[in-house]
Amino acid sequence: MKSIRIRGARTHNLKNINLDLPRNKLVVITGLSGSGKSSLAFDTLYAEGQRRYVESLSSYARQFLQLMAKPDVDLIEGLSPAIAIEQKATSHNPRSTVGTVTEIHDYLRLLFARAGDPYCPEHDIVLRAQSISQMVDHVLEMPEGTRIMILSPLVVERKGEQLELFDELRAQGFVRLRVNGKVYEMDSLPTLQKNKKHTVEIVVDRLKVSAESKQRLAESFETALRHADGRALAVEMDSGKEHLFSAKFSCPICNYSLQELEPRLFSFNSPMGACPKCDGLGNISFFDPKRIVAFPQLSLSSGAIKGWDRRNQFYFQMLDSLARFYDFDLERPFESLPDRIQQIILYGSGKEQVPFSYLNERGKPTLREHSFEGIVHNLERRYKETESPTVREELAKFLNNCACTECRGTRLRLEARHVKVADHAIYQLSALPLKQALSFFQKIELQGNKQAIAERIVQEIVSRLTFLNNVGLDYLSLDRSAETLSGGEAQRIRLASQIGSGLTGVMYVLDEPSIGLHQRDNSRLLDTLKRLRDMGNSVIVVEHDEDAILAADHVVDMGPGAGEHGGTIIAQGTPDEVCANSQSLTGDYLMGRRSISSPKKYRAPDPERMLVIKGASGNNLKDVTLDLPVGLMVCVTGVSGSGKSTLINDTLYPAVAQHLYGSNTEPAPYAEISGLEFFDKVINVDQSPIGRTPRSNPATYTGLFTPIRELFAGVPQARERGYGPGRFSFNVKGGRCESCQGDGVIKVEMHFLPDVYVDCDVCHGKRYNRESLEVQYKGKNIHEILCMTVEQAHAFFEPVPIIARKLQTLLDVGLGYITLGQSATTLSGGEAQRVKLSLELSKRDTGRTLYILDEPTTGLHFHDIALLLKVIHKLRDQGNTLVVIEHNLDVIKTADWIIDLGPEGGMGGGHIIAQGSPKDIAANPDSVTGEYLKLVLAKKI
Repeated sequence: MKSIRIRGARTHNLKNINLDLPRNKLVVITGLSGSGKSSLAFDTLYAEGQRRYVESLSSYARQFLQLMAKPDVDLIEGLSPAIAIEQKATSHNPRSTVGTVTEIHDYLRLLFARAGDPYCPEHDIVLRAQSISQMVDHVLEMPEGTRIMILSPLVVERKGEQLELFDELRAQGFVRLRVNGKVYEMDSLPTLQKNKKHTVEIVVDRLKVSAESKQRLAESFETALRHADGRALAVEMDSGKEHLFSAKFSCPICNYSLQELEPRLFSFNSPMGACPKCDGLGNISFFDPKRIVAFPQLSLSSGAIKGWDRRNQFYFQMLDSLARFYDFDLERPFESLPDRIQQIILYGSGKEQVPFSYLNERGKPTLREHSFEGIVHNLERRYKETESPTVREELAKFLNNCACTECRGTRLRLEARHVKVADHAIYQLSALPLKQALSFFQKIELQGNKQAIAERIVQEIVSRLTFLNNVGLDYLSLDRSAETLSGGEAQRIRLASQIGSGLTGVMYVLDEPSIGLHQRDNSRLLDTLKRLRDMGNSVIVVEHDEDAILAADHVVDMGPGAGEHGGTIIAQGTPDEVCANSQSLTGDYLMGRRSISSPKKYRAPDPERMLVIKGASGNNLKDVTLDLPVGLMVCVTGVSGSGKSTLINDTLYPAVAQHLYGSNTEPAPYAEISGLEFFDKVINVDQSPIGRTPRSNPATYTGLFTPIRELFAGVPQARERGYGPGRFSFNVKGGRCESCQGDGVIKVEMHFLPDVYVDCDVCHGKRYNRESLEVQYKGKNIHEILCMTVEQAHAFFEPVPIIARKLQTLLDVGLGYITLGQSATTLSGGEAQRVKLSLELSKRDTGRTLYILDEPTTGLHFHDIALLLKVIHKLRDQGNTLVVIEHNLDVIKTADWIIDLGPEGGMGGGHIIAQGSPKDIAANPDSVTGEYLKLVLAKKI
């Protein structure tokens, strides 16, 4: 079958569509945000492909798989088993790294176990395990007639008189010992000083090297090894030269030993390999004095330490007793107290007893004398002892993380850290950027049979590293924690892993793989997608990127609008056919019939109004000075991994939030900050979900639901019945349906099939009880209001300014198609970000806000971007400052000011390469972004 035939698809907002998609081709589905792209690609094609494959498995296997709901479609033919590669973060498990997710770490562990050389941590010498035959051969290589002594080292550099040892050796029949380098007969041994270190070795044999002494040497070595735990020493008697041998991986100098190398030793997820102090996490949590003393400028009585001020009588009376004993003033600012007093308050009085006065239940003082444990130790004890999740969560606010002091963040135990391949330990290779790691393994040369052993393993590592580099992830390292990856990075890692798996005959469904990717890396990503196609797979991509659309074999343009106005196919065919279609909004933008225009004139920065951060050096930043013009739209650009997120999300935002709100989040290292007087608020509009439960929705998040409930409570019928606003909440008892507790659906667990959610048979999916639904406003009950789209609700509530204004802001950010009661868990990252943006837009504005937006164009069509830019420019026109991290050139060209980081990703980045207006950047030969910006500006649009 040459095509995938879809007939009568009605999933979500799809309008009974019929579609034929070519198999084993690169198909791009595009269209406005909310037009039904994901409904077609993920909820119809992928869901059905996965369902059919899983149904071929046994019922036992099916119960372990998470299944999707059956799509509403009449017929789909020509489907292959489906794999979805979405934008979700890979893992929230702190043990997952890029290396473990891609399985490269497994190959590294195997390489180090089979071809690694263990070293002594103290003496840095290779530990070699030798057989007795190898030891004998080594001695026989000496010139014939060489006089040698075979010794068994029993005690190496240890204190003590060793009297018991001497008696034991006499009883065993040994004749001579070498003590501290000198040979003695057993009846004339020296008296050893108890407090000095000594070395004691048994003289097992003395002989001349000859071919006939082979058997004698073997027996002598066997005796020496048996007594000295696998170690032996051959000393040339004339020259004094010593030859150390070990039957184990052990250091002949300090007796440090190692068992046989195996892959588990190099796994930080195994007790055998994990650092015992941090359990393989690489960092440890500790109660941070900076977080505990949140307001050092205040006194202890005024709240320098939360929970230990006058309002908390129990703890404050302890501080009061301390103050009397050590003679300090509780009304004095904490930061001005002597260092010794600060240390006692935080870490305790040690063994010193302090008289404490407590008020008993009757309010009478009682005296008790004991040491003071210190606030830090008090919090540590309570954190360990409590069984209350609430208390634990409250105390966790004072916790901070730092690299483990034992393994220094490498996660591995001492033994694993000192095994090397080609002079590199496993943690050193894991810390290399993937580009350097690839270069290392392409050139690696090992000695002897290790080269042959390692060859296949190295091939697999090189293959996987090549794919990761090809999808633009060359700046990441294998030890990078998976939970710190962006959605786009996580998706491209999975994409690289799929290519590495070499599957054919599969249908891959991808969700905007170009997110977070600089224009420079786009061609490499597209080559990867084509390679996946050429392996005999159908590749279906939901994408808005111009390059991806033009590189497709087949394009499907959804529309014409969003939500209920979408769900139909406007145009399909080759990119040229879609571009030529006058009905296609995508074609209009690709052909230039419509465009996002550049401003005729860029606003110049005022040198007197700048927010300046000096000496930013977090992650890969190289002592960067950030000059941010106030009151402008500033785009921060640069190739992936150049340091944009570190500079803005990890340094700028927490630093400003700390100064404005006393935020606990510690910014990345920087020297100084100035220009904060221009701001009274900082808002980070990111793509994290607006709620983690299905009960959260756009109406509750934006604050719309409160005035709507108040409106219903004011209806005459509600007033007669005494209903307040709480009656119309589905989260509290009273007005909600108690059968489904306001969910509207009841979950039916099906052990061998996906869980089924059926409408509640009491409220029929309406979430409220009959009495609540009888109350109507303008002919609509509360359930019908929640089912309205933002667009419908705006027309309905137009006479109510407080509601209409909030709805207008949702319309302004292009979310007219979502329903007020839509579950927050069904919103994409881009939609969640725009809901947050609309909430900020609806607030009263002082014109002194710093907005930070991280890739706000995620999931947006050209037309949606034009709408978003209007909102961004409106905020700027009110006097606010907007910092936008972005790769989309249509957004970058409309910025007033651009800060371009680079020149490369990872350790090759971390510098500000260029800054200025878009025209300045386009003219800068050092800026990679400028190269592409020049082409966009040359279109004169």
